[in-house]
Amino acid sequence: MAATTAMQKVTGTSLARVAVPRALRAVAHTPAGIGGKWPALSLPSTPESAAGQRLNDAVARRVRVTKGHVLVQRGEHLDALYAIRSGSCKSVSTTSGGHEQVMEYHIAGEVLGLEAMVTRTHDSTITALEDSEFCVMPFDRIEILAQQDHDFQGSLNALLSREIGRVRKAMLMLGTMRAEQRLASFLLDLSDRYQARGYSSHEFVLRMTRREIGSLLGLKCETVCRLFSQLHRDGLIGVQGREIRLIDTLALQQLADSIV
Repeated sequence: MAATTAMQKVTGTSLARVAVPRALRAVAHTPAGIGGKWPALSLPSTPESAAGQRLNDAVARRVRVTKGHVLVQRGEHLDALYAIRSGSCKSVSTTSGGHEQVMEYHIAGEVLGLEAMVTRTHDSTITALEDSEFCVMPFDRIEILAQQDHDFQGSLNALLSREIGRVRKAMLMLGTMRAEQRLASFLLDLSDRYQARGYSSHEFVLRMTRREIGSLLGLKCETVCRLFSQLHRDGLIGVQGREIRLIDTLALQQLADSIV
């Protein structure tokens, strides 16, 4: 694919240019008029609110990325934030020794690229786990909107704060929880995230493989498979391939909170 392509950004009646990351494998580009409804984005506002409308104004284009292809490559300069309109993806970091570590699992409605706002460089490679569509929001436009609109700036700060909280929660999980607690916490966290975005909180499809989930949770693939089977036998969840049904969320929460 071409190393770098360009897309048009609408700013009033003028057109500016913004570069698409060189690793992007998009099968289609759609003009800035996004049409239809936003998913329930991770801003503490609705698409109909002032902050939500400002976010809508920041969209330059939609891109579709096929399963297994890269949206953003680790080390690339931060040119834009990406809102997942549909689909899902994973963030993967690579150590100096070449070991790949899954850092996050992203679902529709979430905004990507926040971790790069300080260094202005992406520290993870973001790959589509299924055919997905992203709304591209050039970062210079985001900065201008934050300066112009205090409500939008507050919403952006809240989003950053929530991202920091998730990182701290992940560190606590890896440092203090047993294997079964990690999986229970992961499923409960996904349930909350789906519910916040208007989807079913009890039935969803995990697009990550068991090996990828293990990488995210710091567990071996065999351990993840065993724990899914164990939770299924105990009647806490239903498992059919990648389809997950939470049957007893109270018991899952008790398991996540249990102390040895």
